[in-house]
Amino acid sequence: MSVAVVMGSDSDLEIMGAAVETLDRFGVERVVHCISAHRDPHGMMAFASEAQHLGIEVIIAGAGGAAHLPGMIASATSLPVIGVPVGRPHTGGLDALLSIVQMPAGIPVATMAVDGAANAALLAIRILALHDPALRAALVAHVDELVEAVSIKDAAIVRATAVLR
Repeated sequence: MSVAVVMGSDSDLEIMGAAVETLDRFGVERVVHCISAHRDPHGMMAFASEAQHLGIEVIIAGAGGAAHLPGMIASATSLPVIGVPVGRPHTGGLDALLSIVQMPAGIPVATMAVDGAANAALLAIRILALHDPALRAALVAHVDELVEAVSIKDAAIVRATAVLR
């Protein structure tokens, strides 16, 4: 099992690194590439069309600005593609979000929140876990950790607000 994390520019690594870290934490094999839909469209299409033959099962594609990378990759592969709109200072990522989420019929791209690379990795892990019991167990443990963290925070708030009475 392998997940590809691709981004349109090396400047996107600051955001997309969260996907890499999340995949690593779950022990998911991954590859990471900088692939540009605009600067190297032939290379991007070659990657997308060969990804499945390379053992990749899910592609996470991050892009800012016009954000064509996720959709263009999705147009050239039958693999699940998860798009991550990368925020830019002048637009806050709204342009990227709209570019990724508004795909034409027949070319699906699951779209995360702006800068939502960690959630993109978790969605990829959920897809892979459909056929991997060990990964499914790791996801259950992760959810249990989230529940425990909320419980601890709740107890702290209850204690803190009890003092205010």
